[in-house]
Amino acid sequence: MAAVREELVAEVEEKARELGEERLLDVLLPPPAATRPPEKTEKIRFGPSASEEAIPAGPSPELEKKKEAERRKYERARAVLRDKLRAGELDDRTVEIEVEAKISPTVEVFTPQGFEEMDMNLGEIFSQFMPKKTATRKVTAAEALDLLTEEEASKLVDMDKAVNSGLDRMEQSGIVFVDELDKIVGPKTTTGPDVSREGVQRDLLPIVEGCSVNTKYGMVRTDHILFIAAGAFHVAKPSDLVPELQGRFPIRVELRSLTAEDFYAILTQPKTALVKQYRALLSTEGIDLHFDDDALKKIAEMSQTLNEKLENIGARRLHTVMETLLEDLSFEAPERKKARVTIDEKYVEETLASLAQDEDLARYIL
Repeated sequence: MAAVREELVAEVEEKARELGEERLLDVLLPPPAATRPPEKTEKIRFGPSASEEAIPAGPSPELEKKKEAERRKYERARAVLRDKLRAGELDDRTVEIEVEAKISPTVEVFTPQGFEEMDMNLGEIFSQFMPKKTATRKVTAAEALDLLTEEEASKLVDMDKAVNSGLDRMEQSGIVFVDELDKIVGPKTTTGPDVSREGVQRDLLPIVEGCSVNTKYGMVRTDHILFIAAGAFHVAKPSDLVPELQGRFPIRVELRSLTAEDFYAILTQPKTALVKQYRALLSTEGIDLHFDDDALKKIAEMSQTLNEKLENIGARRLHTVMETLLEDLSFEAPERKKARVTIDEKYVEETLASLAQDEDLARYIL
């Protein structure tokens, strides 16, 4: 629904911004009070000419000219203000606007599966019968334009179309990822907390096979939804699943362990790689941190070795290795003056080599 609504909003964004801009201009430059037209009067004559028809009194030409001059003056001032608004000259000006108050109460409803929380927007249900509540906010002109544009876009978007499109996408091309599947697999027991494991599997079975699931947007059929399950399966095996559920996951893929090359790529390629995070963190203390390429490769090699010797926790190993490597530097950073610190291969070996060799100590630290 979020993706569909975003696409529909993008289609009407230009129109919504124009409407939001007009509403903001009304706040920045309120239109002049409309001059009420003179009341209709009638001239009635008595006597011989009593049969004369009533003659309505029309507005005076002078008043019409004055109103027209005021209107043109207002339009010119509004055009100038619009140009300044589009140029960003009014972005920092504080304005007071009225926007719709967003109220989304959560209601608990009873379903065959038990109590479930459904976010039911009662304001939408009764919007046709009750006036919408508004709230007054003081914001900058730039923020006001964004708020008013968003409000106008929500009015232009056809929610029925969004709901139908969202349900169709979910049913025809939806993907559900079930993680930690191994946690509901285990030896059959009749007592204790493990008694529910097979029950959870049997509860998942009809959903994976295909059934109707009730959502706040309507019923969703799961017949054509792709289900992907994953698990470590250190203790149990995929074959320990109930046979019916095994048959619903016919394609099995075994993932290989991360290599040193993989760890090096994780350290260097992501936009928010750990190396970049630590550089940004220490820069707040005035430390200019740099890593040699050889040092990163050494960290990757040691992470692979630790995963092989100790428990294989995948890429999470990098967190413990990096934290141990930079522990002293992070502790001393507030006391240091602004300096450039370079982490090289020798520093990595001196800091981590002894811990990596002592498996008993590394088991608790790394």
